[in-house]
This record gives sequence, structure tokens and C-alpha cells, in this order.
Amino acid sequence: MTVELLEIENYLCALATKKVGPIIKTKSGTQRDYELKTGSRKVDIVTEIDKQVEKLIWESLKKDFPTYKFVGEESYVKGVTRISDDPTFIVDPIDGTTNFVHDFPFSCTSMGLTINKVPVVGVIYNPHLDLLVSASKGNGVRINGSEFDHKSKIADMGPLTLSKSVVALQPGSAREGDNFKIKMKTYENLLSADRGFVHGFRNLGSSAMTLAYIAMGYLDSYWDGGCYSWDVTAGWCILKETGGRIVGANKGEWHIEVDNRTYLAVRGSTDSTGEDQKRYIEEFWSNVEGELSYT
Repeated sequence: MTVELLEIENYLCALATKKVGPIIKTKSGTQRDYELKTGSRKVDIVTEIDKQVEKLIWESLKKDFPTYKFVGEESYVKGVTRISDDPTFIVDPIDGTTNFVHDFPFSCTSMGLTINKVPVVGVIYNPHLDLLVSASKGNGVRINGSEFDHKSKIADMGPLTLSKSVVALQPGSAREGDNFKIKMKTYENLLSADRGFVHGFRNLGSSAMTLAYIAMGYLDSYWDGGCYSWDVTAGWCILKETGGRIVGANKGEWHIEVDNRTYLAVRGSTDSTGEDQKRYIEEFWSNVEGELSYT
């Protein structure tokens, strides 16, 4: 199975770099007409290019993996689309669509595979930076095709400590209601000198890119709610191969599935027991004000 997963990883890498990436790069910043697919008080943007790219990916996968299932952002139907135990490709054709519309160079394609609902292959490609990050279960991580020595990078980063962290935070598309208020209050707690006092926060505008950057050792953690499985599946596999961990955004959510809708991702560390990750997560949760809920 490990060899087969590596073959699927390589297949997705080729699809991302040769077919999908050039479309994203050439069309970035050209889309003046787009839809607000989640209503007038949200800013979740979808363009015709999103739909075009997902169709291209789906047709390729259906041809070469006819027995596998497929979940894509643009074909998702609320209350109908489900992730089963079957091998399932979970795809975000363009993650960071707002970046894509505004020609900010942090949009990418994100393609993952789950088996028994567990992410086992992940490929993330940002054509603007020509950055390809990929992994498959048991095979480690590759950056632009070269093996990534995550252990050396983690050792260079030092102990995993909240107050010395650079944390990724994203307000999301919904800018009203309890979830938005919880996010803003939690941000305040994390930044406050009297609470988390993190070194700083970053918003890349792409969950997939954020998870890739944690895996590469540029960020310490990422906390968010409102994401979907296609936002996190590829990055989840990549991060796990570097010793990272993903739990829920809410206190006590130690074991979650890819469609949980709330996530706290934490980088790997030099502590093989996982105790420092556990302490970090618990301290992070102590700064979460309320409970995020998405239905």
C-alpha cells in the first residue's frame, strides 16, 4: 500500500504542476465576475475558474481511478455529500480564491486522498511561487520533488511554546454571529500580554498553504473554524508526516475527522512522547473564548 500511495502522490503532483497550476497562474487577478456562494453577508468567493479546474481534476481522476470516490468544493451539496470509508479524493481546485481574485500570490490547488476517512496522500501546489509540497502515508514529505528533512528543521525551531509561537489565524468568510465574535475574542486572548502573548499571527488566506507552511517549519500552529474537508485533507497528510498533529479548535476535541469544520494544527517537535504538543494544545485551548459551532 505504501508504494501504491507514493504512485498516487506522484500522479497528483503531475496533475497539479502540468495541468492545474498553469491555469491558476495565468488566470490569477483576471476574474472580475464572481459569486458570493454563501450569501450577501459573507465573502466566500467562487469563480468560473474554480469550477473549470475542478472539472478538469475530476475528469482526470475518474478516468484513471474509476473506482475511487470524489469530493470537491464546487460539487459539494450540503446534507448530501458524505465522506465514506472508501478511497476518496478530496479536492479544493483553488484554495485561497480571494487571494486568486486579488492576484495575491497565495492561491494553490489542494488534492488529498482519504482511506477509511484518514488522509493518506496530500499534494499542494502554489504555481505563483512554483512551490510543490507533497506527502503520502509512510513515505515522508517532498518539496518540489526533493525529500524534506523535517527533523532538522524542527530541531532548529526549538521547543514548542505558545508564548514563542507564530500562529496562523483566519477570520473566515462569515463576518457576523457568535462564531465571528468567538474568533475575535480568541485572537485578542492569544495576542494579549496578559494571556497567550504569542509572538505574532499570520493570515495566508489559504488553509492548505497554511498547513504546508507549518509542515515546512515556518509557522507553529493554525487555529480556525468554518473550514471544510477539502481545505485541510492534503495539508493534514503532509503535516502528519512531519510529526504534526491536528485536533479540534474547541476545548477537548482530541480526536476529530477531516470534516470536523473546526481545527487546531500544531507542528512537530523534538519530544517523541508528544507531551509538549499536548501541553501546547491545552494552553492554546485555554485562550479559546466560547465554542465554535458549524452546521
